[in-house]
Amino acid sequence: MLRARLRASSGWSDACILDVSSRGLLINATTAGAAATGSIIELWHGEHLIVGEVVWRKGTRAGLRTDQRVPVEEIMAIGNAPAFQLTARDWPRADRRQRPRSHDESRLRSRAIEFAGVAAIAVSLAIALLSMVEAAFAKPLAMVQTALGG
Repeated sequence: MLRARLRASSGWSDACILDVSSRGLLINATTAGAAATGSIIELWHGEHLIVGEVVWRKGTRAGLRTDQRVPVEEIMAIGNAPAFQLTARDWPRADRRQRPRSHDESRLRSRAIEFAGVAAIAVSLAIALLSMVEAAFAKPLAMVQTALGG
C-alpha cells in the first residue's frame, strides 16, 4: 500500500495505491464519492502525477486506466523509502525486570495459579453442594424432630 493524494471533480482526498501496472492502477479511495466510473482523476504519489480514467469501481476500490506509461519502478522505489514505511521500526529491547525470568519459572508460576483457580472453584462448588443438601434435609429432619417430640 502506497499513500497518495487523489483529485477528482469532488476535490482532494486521500487514497492508497494497492497495485501498479504499466497502464493502470488499483486504488483504494478513502472518500466514497471521490472517483465515479468514467471520471478522469489525478493521482499524486511523491513527485509523480498520474492521470487516469476510472474504468471500474466497487466500494472504495477503483481501477484506473492511464494513457501514458506508469513509471512502476520509480513509484515502488518511493514506496520503499523509509519516510513512506507504514510499519514501525524495531524498538530497543529494554527489560524492565530486576532479574530475568526463565521459562521454567514462568511455567511453574502459571501452574500454581491454575491450581489455585481450580481449588477455589472446587471449594465454592463444595460449599454450594453442602448448602443444597442442608436445604433438602432441613424440612424432613424438622418433621422427624417434631414427631419425636423434641
